[in-house]
Amino acid sequence: MSAPLRHHRISRLSYDSVHRSHKSHMAVKWHELIEGADTPAYHASLADKSTLVCRAGLIMLSGGTGGYRVREVMNAVAEALGITCVVDVGLITLECTCIDGHETYSEVLSLATTGVNTQRIMLMEQFVDAVILEGPSWSVGEFHRRLDEIEHTPGNYAPWQVGLAAAFACGAFVFLLGGGPVEMLCAFCGAGVGNYLRRKMIDKHLTQFACIGASVAVACLVYLGVLTALSAVVPNAWEHEAGYIGAMLFVIPGFPLITSGFDIAKLDLRSGIERLVYALTVIVVATLVAWLVAEVVQLHPDDFDPLGLDPVLVCALRLVASFTGVFGFSMMFNSTPQMAATAGVIGALANTLRLELVDFAGLPAASAAFAGALLAGLLASVVRLRYKLPRLSLTVPSIVIMVPGLYLYRAVYNLGTLNTIEALSWGTRALMIVLFLPLGLIVARILTDKHWRYCN
Repeated sequence: MSAPLRHHRISRLSYDSVHRSHKSHMAVKWHELIEGADTPAYHASLADKSTLVCRAGLIMLSGGTGGYRVREVMNAVAEALGITCVVDVGLITLECTCIDGHETYSEVLSLATTGVNTQRIMLMEQFVDAVILEGPSWSVGEFHRRLDEIEHTPGNYAPWQVGLAAAFACGAFVFLLGGGPVEMLCAFCGAGVGNYLRRKMIDKHLTQFACIGASVAVACLVYLGVLTALSAVVPNAWEHEAGYIGAMLFVIPGFPLITSGFDIAKLDLRSGIERLVYALTVIVVATLVAWLVAEVVQLHPDDFDPLGLDPVLVCALRLVASFTGVFGFSMMFNSTPQMAATAGVIGALANTLRLELVDFAGLPAASAAFAGALLAGLLASVVRLRYKLPRLSLTVPSIVIMVPGLYLYRAVYNLGTLNTIEALSWGTRALMIVLFLPLGLIVARILTDKHWRYCN
């Protein structure tokens, strides 16, 4: 009896030690899975072909794109290798079965977390173009080497640059919401410090909710600190406290919010619903933290005072602010400077149109949002043909600035103060705009992309 007991005790200690030493998502050692590294990919075993297809899809998924686009990449690679691929895509997981004649091979893969990397999306699109032209002649090892290069491509911007991008983006966002120089300056400082902190926390692989909560709290407190400092030299500085909402808008998950609409439109319901739930969860966490900080330090989301500017000047400033905001958000998505500038021009035209339609044509905010998103989608379709840039990297950043972060926060703020009628009013306004933004891009895609119009 003693030997089995002793053996059981050793096994238990060994399991506890192994369990503590591994992360929740164990990394896949791709090169250890290769059966024949020098074998031409087209003539490789089904297991090697399946691994290539799945790894390409997983890298594309890590860029933050929608499930339908991940499926397109995997289908293209599978077709080049002479096999059939059936895949189910989620927010951070994919389940794939590859078929070659009567043989099948299934894999389930998962990312550790989700994020947005538009440069990676662009590199994967270039990779697929190369695979279609010459992929079958590559060896299995060459396939993996090229995927290694994409996966290990470093980010374009340091944490301080990402923080500065958020500062400019949120400062511009505040102006577009109706804020003046004081609100813009305070939001600039708050968003810059907040997003710098978030990036540093993400680099240390801390959980996303901790990153969101800490960065939002710091952004609001920095806004308050700068406003307090300004009150010593600027008369009535405390009348500009409403701009603190703008300091936290860098956390609004515009990318998953918009791509969820694309996935649902393509009947990728699993991916669309998971992305939507993730985006709503981020919004809830961010707005609840901001509300809690506001209650503690007594900040109130009042209306902005009218600036009294000439309408022509306002239109010109909106163009500049929209470009600045979209450029900043694009940098946060790791877009290259060319991609960010192109998206900035599209966003400047689309967002200014939206705001002018509300002010001068009297359109409801939701209708104007649809018109702005439609214009952004049409412009992106034209531009991508010339510059060969991913459509998603142009359209989504250009309309992220249209996401009604102010409305969403006010809905939560009024809910926290038990003012349910106001909460319902702000929430309904936000919902209508959020629904019409992806709808505008979807209509533009249907009009300009013949391949996207069909189910198959």
